[in-house]
Amino acid sequence: MSRSTASRAINGGSRVSPEAQAAVDAAVIALAYTPNPAARSLVTRRTSSIALVINEPDARVMMDPFFAAVITGVTEALRETEMQLVLLMSRAGGDPSRTVRYLRGGHVDGAIVVSHHKADGWTEELAASGLPTVFIGRPWDENLGIHYVDVDSFQGARLAALHLAASGRTRLGTVTGPLDMTAAADRLAGWHAGLREAGLPPGPAAHGDFTATGGAKATEELLAQHGLDGIFAASDLMARGAITAIQASGRSVPGDVAVVGFDDHVSATGELPLTTIHQPMVEMATEAGRLLLADIENPGADRDPAIYPARLVVRASSGPKAG
Repeated sequence: MSRSTASRAINGGSRVSPEAQAAVDAAVIALAYTPNPAARSLVTRRTSSIALVINEPDARVMMDPFFAAVITGVTEALRETEMQLVLLMSRAGGDPSRTVRYLRGGHVDGAIVVSHHKADGWTEELAASGLPTVFIGRPWDENLGIHYVDVDSFQGARLAALHLAASGRTRLGTVTGPLDMTAAADRLAGWHAGLREAGLPPGPAAHGDFTATGGAKATEELLAQHGLDGIFAASDLMARGAITAIQASGRSVPGDVAVVGFDDHVSATGELPLTTIHQPMVEMATEAGRLLLADIENPGADRDPAIYPARLVVRASSGPKAG
């Protein structure tokens, strides 16, 4: 038979007669044939791999359950495919152009970008490259056509503010994430909107870095300067750090200071279950993987962002106020 018929039979049987398919299948078994991936890549211009790009230090990626959930979700999306996952950790403050050069060099068929910062410049460069790309988290410039998956961070932080106000807390502050990230900026804006809705002043804010250590340090600053009875931390790890700092100051949680986090990844563990905003990270990352696979097969298709609703989960850390 012709080479084209044999090729079609090996690659899925499109427009191949049952007799030809059976003959090719028998030959494959007899010869122990396996396709040459390098040769196939030259023809298809596909690498059968995608990149997961995380612009954070190695230590944070390994210790933060947020990133474990992302990897789990993306891996699930690729489970029934031949795609391999390549993990690129481009250190914050490093040279992002090195990562961009790799992505544009034909080494991968597409990329998922998570934990991106405003100064990275990846949105513009990746949009211009034509490489299928999906962001987890809203990109700063939504007009460039980059597809993305996100949780409604604004609404989640608004719910946190309204919950603390409804529990009788009136002196409220927040520990933000890095404000060069859209997640942190959206959560701060939602927090302020919730306070206005509750008839409360904006209150103080201290900046953290989405780590427990950063959350503890920011909370120490807030407690030293303000008599707070409620704190919203923009991630669960920072909320855990906040609880540590509050208790170290001789105050109790939630008796003296109520605490609300954001993520729901480590919230139910530890001595004090944490009130938080649920973020379905595994589901979101799986959807990002599916979107990327669709973009690879159909580049340039117009797709709406996948925005997941925020949900308040009330636990012990925002219980009744002392006295």
